[in-house]
Amino acid sequence: MADWPISGFPVHPATDAAAGAGAGAGAPASLIDPFGREVSYLRVSVTDRCDFRCVYCMAEDMTFLPKREVLSLEELDRLCSAFIDKGVRKLRLTGGEPLVRKNIMSLFRSLGRHLDTGALDELTVTTNGSQLARYAQELYDCGVRRVNVSMDTLDEEKFKRITRWGDLPKVMAGLEAARAAGLQCKINAVALKGVNEDEIEGMMAWAHGEGYDLTLIETMPLGEIDGDRTDQYLPLSQVRARLMDRYTLEDIPYKTGGPARYVTVKETGGRMGFITPMTHNFCESCNRVRVTCTGMLYMCLGQDDSADLRAPLRASEGNELLNQAIDEAIGRKPKGHDFIIDRRSKTPAVGRHMSVTGG
Repeated sequence: MADWPISGFPVHPATDAAAGAGAGAGAPASLIDPFGREVSYLRVSVTDRCDFRCVYCMAEDMTFLPKREVLSLEELDRLCSAFIDKGVRKLRLTGGEPLVRKNIMSLFRSLGRHLDTGALDELTVTTNGSQLARYAQELYDCGVRRVNVSMDTLDEEKFKRITRWGDLPKVMAGLEAARAAGLQCKINAVALKGVNEDEIEGMMAWAHGEGYDLTLIETMPLGEIDGDRTDQYLPLSQVRARLMDRYTLEDIPYKTGGPARYVTVKETGGRMGFITPMTHNFCESCNRVRVTCTGMLYMCLGQDDSADLRAPLRASEGNELLNQAIDEAIGRKPKGHDFIIDRRSKTPAVGRHMSVTGG
């Protein structure tokens, strides 16, 4: 199916009903998994394509999906709306790099109607920042208020080495455009042993000085890459211990809906998050599911079990089959993941790349 023009989508009866559900039709039905966790957060990859080739994420010579396998923007809108109708309150669009998808702003604009009705609490995006200068104001106009920007170093040459194709000044210009537009930015940095571990204090000082939160992430065994992840893996327990030698870290209950555990840094006055899927998993409170750009629903980032939502989505104009598929899949959401990185485990925990699943 072709992407719909940027002027907007035709109203689909199922999505129109979903839009009205939050306004006055009573609370939508909740998605409860077998362990009593309410699924209220959906992360959707709108494309597997990216204008970077980060060394921990993908191989440099990537083969991307044929366009016919990728959901159209209208299909993505309909799928997201079905989840919102079922009680999802937070929606994050990811990639690949979501802002390289053609006409992507039309999807943001259409999904923004759920913010207007109160059916959705938050519409956010994770980006590498390369397109922010172009789209920051439009994102704000569509109802986006927060963006996560993935940036692992402040060193321009090192940034090029990590991303292979990235340009740090362009990302910095994007951050300035986001600030000017009124968007709150959080910097996400993957902690990489021997690469950026000596920069973490400097990145924290810079981010907090600019008014940004900084979240550190452990590298995860997703997809085949050119290098060895055992050479990249830096436990955040070590990073935190080093920081505590010089800074006062105070645990706080602050949450954004994701898995990060936050502290305030007394000396900077800023917030720092730690996402630790390897050293201290966060599965007990997991409220998230992910949908790929091909319509595959993954109930857990670290498991291969999935459900095909594209087939029921395309099988009829109504959402009955789609809703049945979603309910059945949530009923199989596992208790947690089984990530491991060591010299004995050369094969990644799951074969798909993060760029396919959605960051």
